[in-house]
Amino acid sequence: MFSVEETIAGTEAAQIPKQRGESLLETAVRYAEERHWDVFPGTWLEAVDGVQRCSCGDTACAAPGAHPSREDWATQATGSATVARRMWQKHPTASILLPTGRTFDAISVAETAGFLALARMERMELTLGPVTLTPDRRMHFFVLPGASVKLPELVRKLGWTPSSLDLVALGEGAYVAAPPTRYGSSGAVQWACRPTPANRWLPDAEELISPLAYACGRDR
Repeated sequence: MFSVEETIAGTEAAQIPKQRGESLLETAVRYAEERHWDVFPGTWLEAVDGVQRCSCGDTACAAPGAHPSREDWATQATGSATVARRMWQKHPTASILLPTGRTFDAISVAETAGFLALARMERMELTLGPVTLTPDRRMHFFVLPGASVKLPELVRKLGWTPSSLDLVALGEGAYVAAPPTRYGSSGAVQWACRPTPANRWLPDAEELISPLAYACGRDR
């Protein structure tokens, strides 16, 4: 069984406590070294006239400081701690992005549905992998690769049409931002369920889909 760091308080999702800072460089290296996750540096935040702007230069950027900085990001991603260190030494404040479809896929749901699903999973005594909470109020559940292919049929088997639920699987060609990456002035990505030795082995999407679909159905 896992421990949910924060659960829903009333109708509002409680904020996960801020995590103690480690440099982006050291964190990226640790993800590659300890979790064997591929990582790549994205954009970063720059102060312009006292306002945090994305390094991409777009003043209307939807994810300032938290998206790829180049089109060939998929070839840039590395699982080597040495290469990761070298890349972040060039841009120490670059966001930490993790490509999906390699060592893991991610199931993305709205924050409210995510906390409801976490509470349900705890009651069911399910084992789950790391889960992130983003400033744009999304939660990403890390699962074994292949979820993006299987998810539509799994949802249909539960009696839902895939388009009726705010439930998205991120696989090959996609990515997630990892803690402590910041989204402009909105805040930082945080762990709802932190990576630990106990959740090194990720669950299959099939193990989590029932509580996730149920929570998304309640959250419509």
